[in-house]
Amino acid sequence: MTQARKLKQAIRARARKTGESYAAARRSYLKPPTPLKLAPKAKARTAGSVSDRTAIEKTGHGLDHWFAVLDTYSRGRKDHTSAARHLSRDHGVPMWYCQGITIAWERARGHRVMNQSCDGDFQVSVSRVVPLTLAELFRVVGDAKERARWLASADPSLVRALTAAFAGVKSKGLRMVNPKRARLRYRWEPGAVEIALEDRPGGRRTTIVASNEGLPDAGVMERRRALWKDALDGLRAYLTK
Repeated sequence: MTQARKLKQAIRARARKTGESYAAARRSYLKPPTPLKLAPKAKARTAGSVSDRTAIEKTGHGLDHWFAVLDTYSRGRKDHTSAARHLSRDHGVPMWYCQGITIAWERARGHRVMNQSCDGDFQVSVSRVVPLTLAELFRVVGDAKERARWLASADPSLVRALTAAFAGVKSKGLRMVNPKRARLRYRWEPGAVEIALEDRPGGRRTTIVASNEGLPDAGVMERRRALWKDALDGLRAYLTK
């Protein structure tokens, strides 16, 4: 039987069933199915976690399902590594999504708050994009005279810590990690800082990121955030004046 003949028989069967004319039944039969409307893509509940939509797309279950799984498994324990491993080993959740789901669960259950790591300390990053090549920004950040100019209005404690990071006996200075990235790590009590310069494709632009980790509480975290915003705004203003 040809495809055309099969189609005619199917249309006639529909017409008999619904009482439609052959033409109406044909239009209804050949009408493309209405596409499934998904809810608007939701943002992750908090940075580093996974949204409900993403959880469904990547694991077949929403966050409520995985929260229940982790509630049963954890029995009140606060062990991020063990919880994420349980999702991976016992439920086949891909590792990156294990981490994100576990973070979302920890925040929902009050085990951690925004910007708090699984170890209980806090971390925050501040970034700016500047109109320089990586090589040019490397010089502006690494050269003491250049650095003093754009840090002129920055907080003195930030300036002292960054100066010590370059001038200290054990300092390794700002180093190229690869052709597209440079990095400087140093202690700034309480905690540590990593400054990264990252080349951006498509033009003369580079990102500078100041990541602070190992901070004891949210108050210190917010102060670091404010100090680095001022410092990096000063850098961008210096470069664009």
